[in-house]
Amino acid sequence: MTTLNELLTLSLEDHTEEIIAEYIWIGGSGSDLRSKARTLPKPVTDPKLLPKWNYDGSSTGQAPGADSEVILYPQAIFRDPFRRGNNILVICDAYTPAGVPIPTNKRAAAAEIFSKKEVSEEVPWYGLEQEYTLLQKDVKWPLGWPVGGYPGPQGPYYCGTGADKAWGRDVVNAHYKACLYAGIQISGINGEVMPGQWEFQVGPATGIAAADQLWAARYILERITEIAGVVLSLDPKPIEGDWNGAGCHTNYSTKSMREEGGYEVIKKAIEKLGLRHKEHIASYGEGNERRLTGKHETADMNTFSWGVANRGASVRVGRDTEKEGKGYFEDRRPSSNMDPYVVCGMIAYTTLLWKPEEAK
Repeated sequence: MTTLNELLTLSLEDHTEEIIAEYIWIGGSGSDLRSKARTLPKPVTDPKLLPKWNYDGSSTGQAPGADSEVILYPQAIFRDPFRRGNNILVICDAYTPAGVPIPTNKRAAAAEIFSKKEVSEEVPWYGLEQEYTLLQKDVKWPLGWPVGGYPGPQGPYYCGTGADKAWGRDVVNAHYKACLYAGIQISGINGEVMPGQWEFQVGPATGIAAADQLWAARYILERITEIAGVVLSLDPKPIEGDWNGAGCHTNYSTKSMREEGGYEVIKKAIEKLGLRHKEHIASYGEGNERRLTGKHETADMNTFSWGVANRGASVRVGRDTEKEGKGYFEDRRPSSNMDPYVVCGMIAYTTLLWKPEEAK
């Protein structure tokens, strides 16, 4: 008798050239991920060779029912760790039939920024630190926490080991391997300060590819938590009180910052970020005001600050960067639910394109 698992793990390569492509896009909330699959006649490795597709935008909050067709433009390809073989995951952005980016398509504006000569010549690198919380499915309470109650105070959980300190490690490790399989530049994982909370890092990756990869990694994590029967939360403050929130610290450098004399370039870039602090905060994620309180390793959202090795600052410069006189800095303001297209594009725009003297 054939089992369901045997059918799910069928290898197609020995029987057909056809592959399955899972088209992935961002839904109407700006943070929900949607996807659907189609058969292609043969393997594809270049997104430009993939056909455009469409979906019902009225069902995702992205189009009216009377004119509901939204067009998917393939932008990035990853190996599919679920179907494996030559099957692929395809990160897409969304357009009207007339070719205009729909309002929730933040990738198009980011791509325009990264296409500017002043930006591309600086080869901007990003390292994205995605924090997230795993929740028990039926009660929406952190994994490992007693229902309706609380574990012991924070302290032993950060990078902790043991059945009473680390909950969800199998999900985390499965995600780590799946991302490496997919071709995502995932550079590490760790348990976070609040129990049930974890982090993975994407990068360093160049330009808009960093944002594509973070969205792909989020999609893979959603699929793995679906299999495991737990719920993924990107809420920046999932539990009120004396518990750390969840952010997506964004590490950034340009070619000039990585070369001799780069520290002065870094300081000038940070100064520009401070001048546009309000604009950045407004674009750095929903509910971030519950996280950026000046407590729990955050800076108060109403005040911009920076410092060397200071995790209570808006922007942190590492000791190695200060010592070597070049390197990168970390913007600690983005929340866990931020859109990496918005954040990466905005940092590049402010530091490389924006001219303060013209804004006066």
